[in-house]
Parts: sequence; C-alpha cells; structure tokens
Amino acid sequence: MCFSATASFGAGIVLTAIGVASIKKVQHRSQFLFAAIPLLFAIQQCSEGILWLTLPYPELQYLQKNTTFFFLIFAQIIWPLYVPIAILFLEKEKTRKNIQRVMVGVGVLVSGYLTYCLFTYEVHAEIDCYHIAYIQSYPEKFRIWGGLLYIIATIAPPFFSHIKRMWLLGITVFISYLITTLFYENYLVSVWCFFASVISISVWVIMCEIKTATRTAINKNLHHKNNLLKNKS
Repeated sequence: MCFSATASFGAGIVLTAIGVASIKKVQHRSQFLFAAIPLLFAIQQCSEGILWLTLPYPELQYLQKNTTFFFLIFAQIIWPLYVPIAILFLEKEKTRKNIQRVMVGVGVLVSGYLTYCLFTYEVHAEIDCYHIAYIQSYPEKFRIWGGLLYIIATIAPPFFSHIKRMWLLGITVFISYLITTLFYENYLVSVWCFFASVISISVWVIMCEIKTATRTAINKNLHHKNNLLKNKS
C-alpha cells in the first residue's frame, strides 16, 4: 500500500478481520481458498509495512531484499494463479468449469513467466513521493503481453462464474487497475494493493451469498425429501 507503514499495517488489520468474517461463512472446503483471499491480502500488506520500516536504513539491505521479494511473490506470482483456481473450485457447471480451467492455464503462464523474471532480473524497492516504487528490469518486449495476460487471469474468471454476485469481484479489481494505471503508473504494483480492502469486502459479500444459496439448497432438498416421504405414506 502507498502512504506509510502505519497505513499498510492498518490495512493488514482490517483485511484480517474481513478474512476471518469471510472464512466463517465457509460451508464446504471448496470455498476456503476463495474466502481466504482477504487474509492473503493482509499478509501482503503487512509485508509492505515491514518494507516501509526497513527501506530508510541501508544496513537492513538483506531484510529489504527479502521483504521486496516476498511482496512481489504475492503480487506477481500468487495472485494470477490463486484467483482463477479459487473461483474454479467454486464452479459446478461443466461448461463454466472448462472456461475457468482455461483461466487457470492463463494464470500458470503468467505466474511462470513472472517467476522466471523475478528470480532472473534485478529487482529492488525504494520510497518515492510517499509511495514504494518497485524497480524491475524485466524484458520490455514482453511487458505489454505479460500485463494483458495478468489482467485476464485476475479479472476475467469472476465474469464466468455461476455465482450471481461474483461479478462484484471482477468489477472492483478492474476499477482498481484502471485508477492505478491512470494516476499511479510508476507505483502500480504498490498502489494497486491500496484497493485490497474494497476487493476483500466484495469477497465477504460473495461469501454471504454463497452461504445463503447453500442453505436455501439444503432446505429445498429437505422439503423435497419430506414431500416424498409423505407421498409414500
């Protein structure tokens, strides 16, 4: 997150609360990965809070480097793969499942490429104009295609889900990308995570709907079984 260590740690606390609330809505183990998204955002934000605290001190260079890598592993490797997988686990319809598998395939490509870049090219972080800038010397010729596939992997899956309000996640992620690209292009990786709280609230809303839908389905099944027993008697 941008602004300060306090803002990052504060966001981490809020995201943890949202994450706990989301996990409490879990009705089946297939829902856990999706419900845990806010908790992963919380870990990511707290790691950047640590980075804020260490960057002013050159003697903490080793910790700075490790924390930078830890943050970027979440931002560039975990998210493009985690999001489509989490949504795939929620899917029940065969056609939609196949589409989600394609999205997972895109996520694998992006995650694999960015893993190679992260551990091959020079990467460091620095404080600039009240933001953390992540300086990455990745190949320029693949930057546009890599960015496009990243967007597809993280934005598209919610729009192919059978869950009614899943589009909220896609919209919030899309708006966050749009605002960050237009106004904070030089700090895109860091500032995008500023919107993690809004994205996480949409996860909680979706989990509430999933829980309600699950209860409704269970009640319908019980009602149907009761009717069958009555008819038999």
